[in-house]
Amino acid sequence: MTPQDRTPVPGQTLLEARDVRRSFGGTVALTDASLAVRAGEVLAVLGPSGSGKSTLLHCLAGILRPDAGEVSFRGERLDHLPETLRSRVRRRHFGFVFQHGRLVPELSAAENVALPLRLLGRRRRAALAQAADWLARLGVAGVADHRPGELSGGQQQRVAVARALVTTPLVVFADEPTGSVDSVNGELVLEALVEIAREQGSSVVLVTHESRVAAYADRDVVVRDGRVVQCSGVPA
Repeated sequence: MTPQDRTPVPGQTLLEARDVRRSFGGTVALTDASLAVRAGEVLAVLGPSGSGKSTLLHCLAGILRPDAGEVSFRGERLDHLPETLRSRVRRRHFGFVFQHGRLVPELSAAENVALPLRLLGRRRRAALAQAADWLARLGVAGVADHRPGELSGGQQQRVAVARALVTTPLVVFADEPTGSVDSVNGELVLEALVEIAREQGSSVVLVTHESRVAAYADRDVVVRDGRVVQCSGVPA
């Protein structure tokens, strides 16, 4: 077993950004942003639209490389890795929930949930069986054979949560996960995401501009004009 495969100790720093800067053309999105994510915690990243919080999430997840600064995962530089290795880290250790689900439209709900398992080499039948269990756990077993276009917004987000959690990731990145559903479905999606993540010991980085969503977190940070300007709370 390699160090990357060992179960992290709750409360230890799992993922960290230090003095991260990122620009898009002439627009500065992040300036000297620093943030630590601890194992097993739910961390809310708050800020208004355009503040840089989604860019920070993408840098933490290895989707974007910072222009300056560093991002480390389990004590090793993530931003120095080539895209192929960063993709491997994302497949093995990270899960993602986006605002509009971003399910693959040509695949059924069960196939969408099974996809991360298939990318890790799991056989189709076993992956689909595990996907069915997760859909049942999220209360949407009845839509297993439906494609995303046949699902309501709330059902799509539940399927997206199942897909994010099916590999038991160390970190789940949720970018405005309730932004495309009504308040009732939003609460159900958040409760399911946070409850199951806590059960399996996954950390959650929850990007939002809503204080009611941030209330589900153990602690929160505020991003404004590309900087982390405020931190509050302590890890659970």
